[in-house]
Amino acid sequence: MATTPVKKVTTSTTDNGERAEHRLPAVIGLVIALTLYATLPSTFLPGLRFAVVAIGLAMLVPLIALNPHRLRRETRWSRFLAVGQALLLVAANEVALVQLVIQLVTAQKSDGLTLLVAALQVAVTNVIAFALVYWELDRGGPVTRRHAERSDLPLADFRFPQDEDHDAVEEVAARSSVRTGWVPSFFDYVYFSASNSMAFSPTDAMPLSMRAKALMVLESSGAFVLLALVIARAVSQLG
Repeated sequence: MATTPVKKVTTSTTDNGERAEHRLPAVIGLVIALTLYATLPSTFLPGLRFAVVAIGLAMLVPLIALNPHRLRRETRWSRFLAVGQALLLVAANEVALVQLVIQLVTAQKSDGLTLLVAALQVAVTNVIAFALVYWELDRGGPVTRRHAERSDLPLADFRFPQDEDHDAVEEVAARSSVRTGWVPSFFDYVYFSASNSMAFSPTDAMPLSMRAKALMVLESSGAFVLLALVIARAVSQLG
């Protein structure tokens, strides 16, 4: 029986190894998000929380084994694990957000400080989780973005300023994608995710695809509801 070939993206030792994105920033972001999620108050479905943390860490192990330092290789299973890991964190944090909204509305005044700290945990986790999703989906993910020829890249989900600065003044154009081959790294998506969460709209980067717009709506809607309820809760605490 014929087998379907597995897609694999790799670079040779003569390729520009430094072009490969370093794994550490994304791992740090994921660990911070999982830690914040795991340390939510005990009323936030502890069984689900610890299961999500265990699954997230378990999914990270083979990904690190494949690319211990820099993201040079990708297979079908690693792509599935990486995207699934990010989406799992988003889904789990959305459940926590719903629980937090319910508790902010119904909790006693004595629970105010605990819930405000939990709101901060959910908000930061939300930013990191969506950043991971954007990072994994845009232009085929971190491996494809760095190693494929621009003509072979999947369609972009986001347009960054560097993608259109090539005809600006010289000192700006010098940093453009056309001049340098620049592609976004994990921190670019963290910044974009944070600005979308706080401004409820894109700032420097613009969504191009339907899925990007849908994800942004989901992120900013949750952040808006959370902020409104936290402010209301804080005001009631002062009363």
